[in-house]
Amino acid sequence: MNNPITENWLNDFIRRGIAEDVGDGDHTALACIPSADRKSARLIVKQEGVIAGLAIAEAIFHYLDPSSTWKSLKNEGEYVFPGQIAAVLEANTRVILKGERLALNTMQRMSGIATLSHRLANKVADLPVRLIDTRKTTPLLRPLEKWAVLLGGCENYRFGLFDRIMIKDNHIDASGSITQAIKQVHNYLNFHELQLEITVEVRNKQEIEEVLTVGGCQRIMLDNFSPAEIKEAIALIGKKMEIEASGGINEDNLREYAETGVDFISLGALTHSAGSLDLSLKIIS
Repeated sequence: MNNPITENWLNDFIRRGIAEDVGDGDHTALACIPSADRKSARLIVKQEGVIAGLAIAEAIFHYLDPSSTWKSLKNEGEYVFPGQIAAVLEANTRVILKGERLALNTMQRMSGIATLSHRLANKVADLPVRLIDTRKTTPLLRPLEKWAVLLGGCENYRFGLFDRIMIKDNHIDASGSITQAIKQVHNYLNFHELQLEITVEVRNKQEIEEVLTVGGCQRIMLDNFSPAEIKEAIALIGKKMEIEASGGINEDNLREYAETGVDFISLGALTHSAGSLDLSLKIIS
């Protein structure tokens, strides 16, 4: 499993997150807590689900107090239950209070995504379909959210606009036709000596036939097709290209779509509709 979070990105995220929350100082802790005081704290699970972001929380407290110690009692991506202790922290007490909200907010968001990903992956675990995420992530938090998807058992698709060609309806309409859009993409890739795989979004049978005629693509994405329409499309496409279903797919109808035989199902809901998993950090008195 490739963690999409780099050290430089993480350090910048922590710096900006602390600056946003702390401003010119955590005045409550500064007033109440002696500067040299040290305490331990427990990360407590309050809601059933998949835990994610333990390494991020550890990095936050280490950033604030290099002498801090963090012991994870659960693994990233492990299923947890209310009342369980996920980690134990020992650090400067002011640091615990300063980093608490950033650590919890991050972990709760990531764990919510991991939990939803786990639940959806389990619904189709016996089928060959692969569930993939989208670019529908919280701005500037994409590395965290995409890692959480992986921890939950689904897969990452495009990380951004730069790592795959995806010709969507707006590209097609702006270019004039699917044929013109695909030709322009190949000219662009050849001119810039780029090797990127190509997905073309289609809206009906006629567009599928046009993509198959032009060729030069790796995947057809069926946008807002019903399960019955997808089966017809699969019969038409065969093994000529990978087939992805997208649009209008949710937890209730996921199984029906997966049983059509598509290779991939892309779900923006993995990130944009996931809630948070309830966690708390309590100082041991």
